[in-house]
Amino acid sequence: MASSSSSTKFVLFPYLLLACLFLFTFSTNLVVAKESDKVKLNLYYESLCPYCQNFIVDDLGKIFDSDLYTITDLKLVPFGNAHVSNNLTITCQHGEEECILNALEACAIRIWPDPKLHYKFIQCVEKDTNEWETCVQRSGREKAIKDCYNGDLSKKLILGYAKQTLSLEPKHEYVPWVTLNGKPLYDKYHNLAEQICKVYKGKVLPKICSSSTLSERKVSKLQVSYVYEAKNY
Repeated sequence: MASSSSSTKFVLFPYLLLACLFLFTFSTNLVVAKESDKVKLNLYYESLCPYCQNFIVDDLGKIFDSDLYTITDLKLVPFGNAHVSNNLTITCQHGEEECILNALEACAIRIWPDPKLHYKFIQCVEKDTNEWETCVQRSGREKAIKDCYNGDLSKKLILGYAKQTLSLEPKHEYVPWVTLNGKPLYDKYHNLAEQICKVYKGKVLPKICSSSTLSERKVSKLQVSYVYEAKNY
């Protein structure tokens, strides 16, 4: 004969199940709300632009080296100053090699939708573009990357990024072209962490936003020169 405690547990089980489902739904809604608060950081770039390389390796690296990535929705758009002809032929500013790397990085974004993951691959490529094949080999997804690049998908992805780049309002003037929540930073894309923290409207700030050193960061003379040259790139 079953004990009274066992009967009570059996009766309570459906209510406990409903409570768990409610908590799951509620927590999911919270995650969605937090995602909607994230600052949308878009980078329109081309792989062999030296200023783009510096920005990707150094400036974007600081996002993932801190907790800033928790409030940032990063989108990388590898097209830059390339051109698309009437017959859909793509010509890149720095030649065929750049078109290859743009396409490989577009494939990486497709293969790893998580920005933290595809950024890691793209950072590897941009650190030394002469060693990009090593980055592919060490990625753990060499076959997927090659299949994407060698098939029709890579061109479709680049044409999609071309459309996004060419439809920008205002039009991009140079690369790197950085926007926060759709608004271009023009040549003021340094001190990126401080600017992201200022734009963020969420209630919970990451630690880096409350850092006493954040507001004290200044653009060095080297960075000023870098900004000016990038604008005339």
